[in-house]
Amino acid sequence: MADVKEVVVGVTGASGALYATRLLRALLAGGHRVHLILSKYGRFLLREELGFMGEGREETVREFLQRLYGEEVSGGVLEEYGINDLTCAIASGSVLTDGMAVIPCSAKTFSGIACGSSSNLIERAADVTLKEKRPLVVVPRETPLNLIQLRNLTALAEAGATVLPAMPAFYQKPRSFDDLGDFMAARVLDLLHIEHKLFPRWRE
Repeated sequence: MADVKEVVVGVTGASGALYATRLLRALLAGGHRVHLILSKYGRFLLREELGFMGEGREETVREFLQRLYGEEVSGGVLEEYGINDLTCAIASGSVLTDGMAVIPCSAKTFSGIACGSSSNLIERAADVTLKEKRPLVVVPRETPLNLIQLRNLTALAEAGATVLPAMPAFYQKPRSFDDLGDFMAARVLDLLHIEHKLFPRWRE
C-alpha cells in the first residue's frame, strides 16, 4: 500500500460541491487520513448541490459519501472538525500533516487566508499550513474576478499557496460530471504529491 497521507480538506460555500466530494472519495479510496472542515455554507452547498442530509443529523458526512460512492470510500479515516473549533489539533503547527486543500474556496475564505485573519478553523489551518511551509492548494470557484479578489489570490501565491482555479480540462474526453470532478481532484492530489489514477494524463 502507498504511504498514508494526512490531508486537511476545507469545504466552503462557493459552488462546486462535486469537486470536494470527488477529492474526498479519492483520498478515502486511497486509504488516506482526512481532516475535514465544513464551513456553514460549505455544509449548505453539499445539501443544495448533492443532497447531503446532515443539517438535522440524519446522516454523517461519511454516510453521505457512502451513499454517493458506496464501498469506494470504505477505506481511509475521516475526521470532521467544527468550523469554530480553534482548540483542535490541526489548528497547531506542531501537528504534522502533508498539506491542505480548500475546495471549493469562496472569495470570502481566500480573502481571510490572504489577510491571515484566522477567524475560523479553515483560515487557521490554512495559515498553519503556510507558516509550516506545507502545500496549500486553494481552488477558487468564482467568475469573473474583481481586482480585490485578484490581489488576494496574488497574495496567497506570494505566500506560498498554489491557486488552482476550478477549470477542468477536456482532453481526457470526460463522459460525466464525475469525470470533470475527478480531473480537479487529480490536480489537487498531484500538488499534494499523492499518487492516483483518476484520469489518463496527456498523451498517455
